[in-house]
Amino acid sequence: MPGIDKLPIEETLEDSPQTRSLLGVFEEDTEAMSNYCTQLYQAMQRIYDAQNELSAATHLTSRLLKEYDKQRFPLGGDDEVMSSTLQQFAKVIDELSSCHAVLSTQLADAMMFPITQFKERDLKEILTLKEVFQIASDDHDTAINRYSRLSKKRDNDKVRAEVVEDVYTSRKKQHQTMMHYFCSLNTLQYKKKTALLEPLLGYMQAQISFFKLGSENLSQQWEDFLGTIGTSVQNVRREMEEEVGQMQQTIQEMEMSSDPLYVPCDPDPVHSPVCRNLTRKQGYLYIRNKTGLVSSSWERQYFFTQGGNLMQQGRGEVAGGLVTDLDNSSVMAVDSDDRRFCFQVTSFDGKKVVTLQAESRKDCEEWISTINNISKRIYLSENAEELAARVNQSALEAVTPSPSFQQRHESMRPSSKGRSGRTSSISSVGSEPSPAISVLSLDALVAPDTPIQFDIISPVSEENSGQSKTAAQSGRRSNPFGESGENTSEDSEDSILHQLFIVRFLGSMEVRTAETADVISETMRQILAARAIHNIFRMTESHLLVTCDCLKLIDPQTQVTRLRFPLSTVVQCSSHQDNKRLFGFVLHSASGRAVCYIFESNNDGEKICDSIGLAKQIAFHSEMDRKSVEKRKEQDKAKEKQQEELSKQKQIEKDLEEQSRLIAASSRPANPPASADGQFLVLSNSQSEDSDAGDEGKKKGESEA
Repeated sequence: MPGIDKLPIEETLEDSPQTRSLLGVFEEDTEAMSNYCTQLYQAMQRIYDAQNELSAATHLTSRLLKEYDKQRFPLGGDDEVMSSTLQQFAKVIDELSSCHAVLSTQLADAMMFPITQFKERDLKEILTLKEVFQIASDDHDTAINRYSRLSKKRDNDKVRAEVVEDVYTSRKKQHQTMMHYFCSLNTLQYKKKTALLEPLLGYMQAQISFFKLGSENLSQQWEDFLGTIGTSVQNVRREMEEEVGQMQQTIQEMEMSSDPLYVPCDPDPVHSPVCRNLTRKQGYLYIRNKTGLVSSSWERQYFFTQGGNLMQQGRGEVAGGLVTDLDNSSVMAVDSDDRRFCFQVTSFDGKKVVTLQAESRKDCEEWISTINNISKRIYLSENAEELAARVNQSALEAVTPSPSFQQRHESMRPSSKGRSGRTSSISSVGSEPSPAISVLSLDALVAPDTPIQFDIISPVSEENSGQSKTAAQSGRRSNPFGESGENTSEDSEDSILHQLFIVRFLGSMEVRTAETADVISETMRQILAARAIHNIFRMTESHLLVTCDCLKLIDPQTQVTRLRFPLSTVVQCSSHQDNKRLFGFVLHSASGRAVCYIFESNNDGEKICDSIGLAKQIAFHSEMDRKSVEKRKEQDKAKEKQQEELSKQKQIEKDLEEQSRLIAASSRPANPPASADGQFLVLSNSQSEDSDAGDEGKKKGESEA
């Protein structure tokens, strides 16, 4: 048998228009096969039902087999082997049109059972899976539309969680249903052959067994022909079983690997990083279409890049249409009032502007990077990916949303009724601001003519530059910001607190006082006002790493530390009262000056301030524990020294007692005095007392000596 076309199960998750078009061809083929199988079933049923209709039904079956070539099957219509085989069967059935109805019992088992199973079980299973897949596809489209209409506010976390869960469930259901539907359609390409050949084979075998030795119509060559067809049917069935096993294994592997892809949120950047070297991309996006002077609508379409063009294709369309020319175009992320993850593509002459919405931030960044690479005609070069890596910096600048700084300036003005922002002071966390701020003027906080720094500049000392030269000579990569990689790794490993936040640097300036609570809000107001006046829209995106030792600003691409602030120099940190994404902190520099740094974050600024306060508390407790341990060690050393002195004094006393005892023993006579007649003299009590007193005095003198 020739090769059989099949639907690619690996492309079910992408659900592209090409896949849907191919699926429509298979569904049309299934419908045609169902109609043809119904007719063939009715013809065989007539053979089985009545003896009188046997001849007519056999003739009809032969005629239907002859008309197989005239059937317009989208798949397998040009199968010459199948067509010639059916033509041979038609000739045999014409010759057997006068057989008796006694064959009905054998025909019921050998002919009607396979075709009945194919019609009632296989074809109905295809129709049921088609209905289930259509329902799952509609549910997925509804869930995606609900997810795309989510509000940008953060007070509906419960609704957002329900919508995300709905998208996950519907996408998973659609993917699984589509894979099983494709598997059944692929299997049907094998079953339709067996469903056509097995009844005919059973019919012929029943005729051979009925006539026993056969007749002129059933010669030896026909038996060989039927044997060949039987072998071919078995081979087709074996191929079908192998293909079904492979498809089932592919379905299981894809179900396990595709589970994280059902969630529309941003994936883990460690396992799925943003690829910025693409020169081709495709996927579903929402496009904004104007319906009036003010109103607009969003439509979900399948977009793909083709050379230097951006194309779109609707579901069910055969080919895509041109959206805009990407050569020398510009692209940037924009803030939409009702949608997230939006970006805008402007043609080279500025006459056509297209606003699109991606499903996640990662997808949005990849689309922006791809269009940036295409606009510079990188796709025409031989090493497109290497050349795209060089221009990734410009793509990163476009990823950061750029709303109107005038609106941001209005949202940054401190309220006259309450204090501006929530201050998280490091020295006293959660304390109220000092009432002395009402006496101080704004000029007492920040000088009017103080210069503002809008970009991160880390000066490199001569010593660090000498180290970089040495590192270059030794072949090592040096840090252009004067930070050594070894110290960075040591700080990261020793610290027990690691929290990373995505921030964008707005500016920094020197302040006159660092302890006042409103100095950060006043610095925010002046920096945003200066940006609005001078039309400065560019912001440097960095990763803020909060540890127990310091605060670090890290380049998100090269992982190089741009700035490092020791935690001991941070005086206070607070966020804005109205715009919670803005926060800042004040620190004392090495020269004794107070500098205020202002940032914009993707998360809540209060969380970052709380994280800095927690790091300060942990560092304070660690320092107290270290001092207590050192004090305990000093006390233990003093006790050990005192015990050594006492032991030495006791040893000296023992030595003196031993020496005095030896001296006393050497001063006494060897034998007591005796009388002339050999009798011992007995001393009186007074004499013994005098001798004892003399001995005691001698011992006391020795001890004093």
